[in-house]
Amino acid sequence: MGACSPGHNNYSQYHTVDSEGWAYDDTFEFIPAIADSTATGKLAVTLRHTNSYPYSNIWLEILYPTPADTLDPEKADTLNITLSDKYGHWHGRGMGLTFQLADTVYRDFTVYNGAPIRLRHIMRVDTVTGIEQIGISFTPMTK
Repeated sequence: MGACSPGHNNYSQYHTVDSEGWAYDDTFEFIPAIADSTATGKLAVTLRHTNSYPYSNIWLEILYPTPADTLDPEKADTLNITLSDKYGHWHGRGMGLTFQLADTVYRDFTVYNGAPIRLRHIMRVDTVTGIEQIGISFTPMTK
């Protein structure tokens, strides 16, 4: 595709979580491979979980690169992704016992080609069970 073709900066990647659970110190790293050196757009986090996930939400820490002209090369934010309503009905779609939910966490996010984006859970337990996959997807803004 040419540099002006739509979709040339789209990016998505998923990681499978160990069947024993997602340990607190397990960080998933995503390395965007896009056509341009940078692109700005929407960043979404996608979770695939089972019906046995014991909580209504998940707290995540996201670490991502900042522009080269800043003093801190990496920024950290906290995300609270709600997976079910107060009655226990899952927000995600799925069949059987697996549900998938995508949540746009940034609408004006800059991705740097080859610069890692990292995610880890920051729940109050060491190991979270019931999460099968975690991923990110990036959709650039159209001009």
